[in-house]
This record gives sequence, C-alpha cells and structure tokens, in this order.
Amino acid sequence: MAAVAQCVRGALRPRLPLLSVALRTSPRLLCAATQQKNTGQNLEEDQSQSQNEQKVEPSSAEKLLAEEKARLEEQLKEVTDKYKRALADAENVRQRSQKLVEEAKLYGIQSFCKDLLEVADILEKATESVPKEEIKDENPHLKSLYEGLVMTETQIQKVFKKHGLLRLNPVGAKFDPYEHEALFHTPAEGQEPGTIALVSKIGYKLHGRTLRPALVGVVKEA
Repeated sequence: MAAVAQCVRGALRPRLPLLSVALRTSPRLLCAATQQKNTGQNLEEDQSQSQNEQKVEPSSAEKLLAEEKARLEEQLKEVTDKYKRALADAENVRQRSQKLVEEAKLYGIQSFCKDLLEVADILEKATESVPKEEIKDENPHLKSLYEGLVMTETQIQKVFKKHGLLRLNPVGAKFDPYEHEALFHTPAEGQEPGTIALVSKIGYKLHGRTLRPALVGVVKEA
C-alpha cells in the first residue's frame, strides 16, 4: 500500500507546476469562475426569497379568507335567528287569529241569547204563577194554556242547549262569585255557611262562560 501511494504522488508532482502556470497565465478564467459562483449564489438567494414571499402570501390570503368566513357565518347566524323569530311571530299571530275566529263563532250570538233570556224568564214566571190545583179537566182552557206554556219553555231550553246555553240553578251549591251574584245573606239551620239557600233568578252560561250570573241568597253563620 505504501508503494502505491508513493507512485501516485510521483505521478502528480510533475503536473502541479503546470496548474500554477495556467492560473498565472489565465487570471480572466479565475475571475469568470468567481463571478459565476457569485451569480449562482445570488440566484439561489433570489429563489429562496421568492419562495419565502410565496409562503407568506398564502398565509395572508388564508387569514383573509378565515376572517371573511367568520363574518359570513356571523351574518348567517343573525339571519337564521331573525327568520326563526319571524316564523314564531307569524305562528303566534295565526294562533291568536284562529282563536279569535273560534270565539267569534261561539260567542257571536251572545247578545241575541241575552235578549232571549228575558223571554225564558217570562215563560218561567208564567208557568209558576198558575196554581197547580186549578189545572183540572174542569178547567180545560187553563189546562191547555198551562201545558202550552210548559211545552214552549221546554222547547226554548232545548234550543238554548243546542247552541251551548245552559241554565244555572245552584241551590245547595257553594257560592262562586264567577257564576253567582249574592243578593242577601241569611242564616239557615242545617246548611253550611257559604252555600246557596235561595235562587231569586236563574243564571246562564254560554259555552262555559257566564252569560248571566244567578241571583242568589247565601247562607251565613248564625
């Protein structure tokens, strides 16, 4: 191995002076090589800078896109909330309108019913005023008149019931200020205070709503 290395050095030694002479005689070649090297370094630096700028630019674009996305999502959320509130308001209006229409159908005859109640009261008083002992075959005219009044009263009550109008005759019931109107208080043995002892005038309810309260006398504590 040592012999081989010695032979290689011997072969290269004669060529070194030639290389030195070539460099001395060709300074332009050395400058050109140096310039090419510098130019290559500058190109690499420019390329590196361009790549860095390209890396920065997408980052800024992504940031702008993210901001725009967030803004659009916020606008979409606001529009969705407004849309939902508008739908809820429209549904509430629809339900209220439907309720008003249904109540108008049910209670539109309220005034008419109040007027008919006076007729029913007159018929009731007329039948009550006829003495029961006088209703005999010996008095056919009185008997026919009484039976006609009773039939008329029965028929008018059927009509009332058909249209949702019901009588309130609360004798013995607990006093309710929403359905009854107390005319007086009276002591009554064997009855609980606060109950109704006497009905002076029959009341009526239309579809569950008090149309006319019953005029009553209420039991008080002795």
